[in-house]
Amino acid sequence: MKKILLITLCAGLTLTSCVSKKEFAALQTKQKQTEDLLNTATVKLNSCLSDKSAAMARAEGLQDRLNDLKDSNQHLIESSKDLTVLTSKGADNLEKSLESLKERDLKITRLQDALSKKDSVTLALVSSLKKEVGMNDQDIQINVEKGVVFISLSDKVLFRSGSYNLSTRANEILGKVATVINGKPDFEALVEGHTDNVPYNGGGTLIDNLDLSAKRATAVVRQLIQLGANPSQLIAAGRGEFVPLVPNTSVENKSLNRRTKIYILPKIDQFYEMIESEMKNLEGGN
Repeated sequence: MKKILLITLCAGLTLTSCVSKKEFAALQTKQKQTEDLLNTATVKLNSCLSDKSAAMARAEGLQDRLNDLKDSNQHLIESSKDLTVLTSKGADNLEKSLESLKERDLKITRLQDALSKKDSVTLALVSSLKKEVGMNDQDIQINVEKGVVFISLSDKVLFRSGSYNLSTRANEILGKVATVINGKPDFEALVEGHTDNVPYNGGGTLIDNLDLSAKRATAVVRQLIQLGANPSQLIAAGRGEFVPLVPNTSVENKSLNRRTKIYILPKIDQFYEMIESEMKNLEGGN
């Protein structure tokens, strides 16, 4: 560009000596226009060069992205092959899982049926006992504990204090219990004796409250046998003061703890065996 200006200047000086002032002014004007065009072209050239650099930078970025996309596409192709294999295995596993769930649902349904039948038997037994024994005495309670029916009798109903000899009223109550047991040959009766924590000092062959509770349970079992109950259905157990209902902190509480409980246990072996068997199967399937 400097060479062009120098040539133009020399030409102007030469022409100045050879041309008129009017022609010289026209040439200067034309030179100015040429310089303006040259400057404009230079600006545009610089702008084009800048745009070219930016375009090349974008092109390089797009090429990098294209390369990344190609790599990702290749990974997807490879992953899809692995996924096809996994999907096939997953379908097989899902089918097996569904079959396993169906089997478990069937087992659970059978368990629920067994438990429902057991509950029905329990409710029928409670109703039978309440009807036979009656519920008008606060010293006699008929209830269900952990799915087992029991009768709880205060010691005032059955025994004198510190004694294991049955009262006259005990014979009346146990006679009703024996009637229920006799009508249920598939049942068992567990008789539990309980005392308070006052040490036994009645003398004789008894040593402590554990002895006293066991003798009371045995006395009840003997009486039930005399009233016609099947001995093979009866169980006697003494718990002493070791399973109190309430703390032995007052006369009233001690009276509550001195009791005899008779558990009526239905022999629904077919239900229990099925439950046990199904539970083992469920555990084995986990």
